[in-house]
Amino acid sequence: MSQYPHLRLRRTRATAWSRAMYRETVLTPADLIWPLFVTEGQGVEEPIGSLPGVSRWSLDGIVARAKEAVALGIPCVALFPNTPAQLRDDTGSEAHNPQNLMCNAIRAIKDALGDDIGVLTDVALDPYTSHGQDGLLDDAGYVANDATVDALVGQALVQAAAGADIVAPSDMMDGRIAAVREALEDEGHHNVQIMAYAAKYASAFYGPFRDAVGSRGLLKGDKKTYQMDPANGAEALREVELDIMEGADSVMVKPGLPYLDIVRRVHEEFDVPVFAYQVSGEYAMIEAAVAAGVGDRDALVLETLTAFKRAGASGVLTYHAPLAAKLLNG
Repeated sequence: MSQYPHLRLRRTRATAWSRAMYRETVLTPADLIWPLFVTEGQGVEEPIGSLPGVSRWSLDGIVARAKEAVALGIPCVALFPNTPAQLRDDTGSEAHNPQNLMCNAIRAIKDALGDDIGVLTDVALDPYTSHGQDGLLDDAGYVANDATVDALVGQALVQAAAGADIVAPSDMMDGRIAAVREALEDEGHHNVQIMAYAAKYASAFYGPFRDAVGSRGLLKGDKKTYQMDPANGAEALREVELDIMEGADSVMVKPGLPYLDIVRRVHEEFDVPVFAYQVSGEYAMIEAAVAAGVGDRDALVLETLTAFKRAGASGVLTYHAPLAAKLLNG
């Protein structure tokens, strides 16, 4: 076997053109999904303190962001509503209102852009409940699985009717993918995709997101009875397998960087697109590092996003999507 000096691995790193030619992992704007937060009003931008550089937008601003995504080559936006407090209740009934913030945002984007961009919608009750949980509570305060699944089906159907391209159940209830898929088929929404939050962990990285959708101060207790234990890996594969069997078109691992091993295992085990969500706490850590002067934002963003692709992710949901796309577009 040839050894140094005949074999010099640095040869292919000597110039930029050579590094590009030998690059194993390629990241493009088409690998990105941009999460956006919707709020009431007209001409409204509400900066989110715990997510520097991220805002809630009224419908006109959401449409403008979707147009920006198209211009940057980002194929899909993900919508999350900040439901007004007076519309939240114990059952999350506003989730079923065809005129709620989510449905109006879907229609606004589709009216403006049609099929030029995909719209992914969150299917979970936490932005609509007064207690901040992702489902309905029984008398003991436990999130009731089957009653919640029924509520999620109704939520997914109003989103599909409004024009959602992908519904993404993020609740982690057992059996909800099969129920949603069957309901979509029965209502004629044959081409509406399901991206299942198949391995969503009970993570400490969600704090800024809960600020963004207004649920942090409402949440009573925690979500450990339905979101996954961070210590478990094999269980994630079981969750993914079930969601695929039930009709998911793609699956998601959430959070991202702390669970790159799960992304890799899902990629290697199943012939299905797997997406990673670089969640709010991960975004905030990068911004904190930049603010502290210990890292360059552009380099940190591209390096972390490339790590997801290298682990096997088909794409990444990230609040840094517009910055990353601009960098990748040169």
